[in-house]
Amino acid sequence: MTLPVGKFQAHCPFAPFIPLRDEALANLNVPPEPLGNLCVPHLVSAQAQANPYAPAIVDGQHVLSYRDLDARSTQLARRLRSLGVGPDVVVGACLGRSMSMIVAALGILKAGGAYVPLDPSYPLERLDFMLRDARPGVVVTGRAFTGRLPQGKWDFLTLESLENLARNGPPPFTLSTPASDSLAYVIYTSGSSGTPKGVEISHSSLSNLVSWHQRAFELEPSDRATHLASPSFDAAVWEVWPYLAMGASIYLPNDSVRAEPEALRDWLVARRITISFVPTPLAERLLILPWPPQTALRVLLTGGDWLQHYPPGGLPFQLVNNYGPTESTVVATSGVVTADDRPSPSPPIGRPIAGTEILILDENMQPVPAGTAGEICIGGAGLARGYRNRPRLTREKFVFGCEGMGARDRLYKTGDLARWLPDGQIEFLGRADDQVKIRGFRIELNEITAALNRHPSIQASMAVARPNEEGEKSLVAYVVMAPGVPASAAALQNFLRSQLPPYMLPTVFVRLDSFPMTLNGKVDRAALPGPDASNILRDAPSPHPLDGVEQEVANLVAGLLELEAVGRDDNFFLLGGHSLLGSQLIMKIRATFGVDLSLAMLFDNPTIGAIAEIIHRLVPPKDLPINDKLSTLPEAAAS
Repeated sequence: MTLPVGKFQAHCPFAPFIPLRDEALANLNVPPEPLGNLCVPHLVSAQAQANPYAPAIVDGQHVLSYRDLDARSTQLARRLRSLGVGPDVVVGACLGRSMSMIVAALGILKAGGAYVPLDPSYPLERLDFMLRDARPGVVVTGRAFTGRLPQGKWDFLTLESLENLARNGPPPFTLSTPASDSLAYVIYTSGSSGTPKGVEISHSSLSNLVSWHQRAFELEPSDRATHLASPSFDAAVWEVWPYLAMGASIYLPNDSVRAEPEALRDWLVARRITISFVPTPLAERLLILPWPPQTALRVLLTGGDWLQHYPPGGLPFQLVNNYGPTESTVVATSGVVTADDRPSPSPPIGRPIAGTEILILDENMQPVPAGTAGEICIGGAGLARGYRNRPRLTREKFVFGCEGMGARDRLYKTGDLARWLPDGQIEFLGRADDQVKIRGFRIELNEITAALNRHPSIQASMAVARPNEEGEKSLVAYVVMAPGVPASAAALQNFLRSQLPPYMLPTVFVRLDSFPMTLNGKVDRAALPGPDASNILRDAPSPHPLDGVEQEVANLVAGLLELEAVGRDDNFFLLGGHSLLGSQLIMKIRATFGVDLSLAMLFDNPTIGAIAEIIHRLVPPKDLPINDKLSTLPEAAAS
């Protein structure tokens, strides 16, 4: 973002602004060209007039030209106008990720209204809430979906019903110029309370995104982009409008292709895609695949989740990491990520995009010192109007800067933590509400994740605090292993022990082939499986047979944790044990061997072999089992 030094220093402790080294994308943060009174529907119609037969949307073998896109959306807009749709009137659009959805959204914008994307795959209860909260007068959909949508004070308008309208000599239709602050769309996001909240985005905010995106990535009509995101995910906004407003082509892969890294890579190469957005978890899997050097892809955009790894060297395209909540019109910061330049443990989220202001503030809404963690607060042209029908929440999250920080408009409090890096980029540090308290210690889960990701065997990881049946929380690390680089639970534990204090060490590692995903392409934390014998990462079995004490301790642990077998090097806590089960194990050891172990001793010596060694030290040899068997309790132990 190009700013006078004084203003730049007001929200970033570094000056002057350091440009990106890569000249091809050095304009990521420069101001956009002004669009004047033009908005998205005007720009798309202009492309239809200039290049009517150019492909606008390609879905498999189906190609929709700009002329047909313009004609179909105008036909819908005309019908919506007759139903009273105009400025700040919301219209539902429930058609899935498809050509028809793009036609519907464009038609709603042409009519002067604001579209509310509704994913037909959502549960009926969620769709019902969104419709009742948004209060549209009409929902544009297809016949295939009308029977699955909730009924209410809205009418359904199917695109099929427009096919029978006269096509010859239609009455003239004039695009209106919406006010800059009138609604363009409303997207519902999941609230912390579990209730979705609608984010209202204006035409001026959308135009700022479109203009910045076109200039930052040097878009041309010859570009081929992709549309992978669910229409209810705000990433779909910048997968569609910057490209249609430029006259480029948008390609839609089928569901099986967009979910599998190898298939998606092959599809991107075969379709000669030049620029694509891919959600972060999927992008990380794409980056480790081999790519043909002749691929047309020049930019891979990612965002929506925490990018944990730098890309490998030798990729034929550039990786651009992006950050931004729905409340800031998709993107607030952006930056190129390279294999060589590593200013922070995980890739930074770049710098503020044009028209956007980023402040990192403490809990008193004051700027934090350089390198210090604080909350990301966003201001500028991309800021949402607020939450639909939620004035109290809007006032809570959209605030004004405090006295002494200079004149500025509203700020959005993201709840995300970050810090400024020496080169002027921003390092994302996770959610403020990801901090948990376990056994009296405050723990940042993101710090555990960042440490795990530095291990060469880990492709992706996530630390969570899971309660057991008794309600006691313990740390569980979910890991996706890098291909061909095995690691044991003990190796990971020892690796973390060199970087983290003992209270931050996970008690168990759960191995997954991949993380479960939401429809929006983010990791579905609610769907992470609980640790069990089938997914717990275990150590390789010891080649040495268990002696009598080890075998009995192993039997006690296996019985407590409901496991078939336990080995000498198995860690009680890494097998799923916790302090309450540890207390039960201590009682069983007392009953079996007549020795008292403390919980602290168990935490410090958690393997079967280590526990057996303590018992060997505390129980006289004559009282230990003979011939590696425990047929009866020794007299000393019984007494």
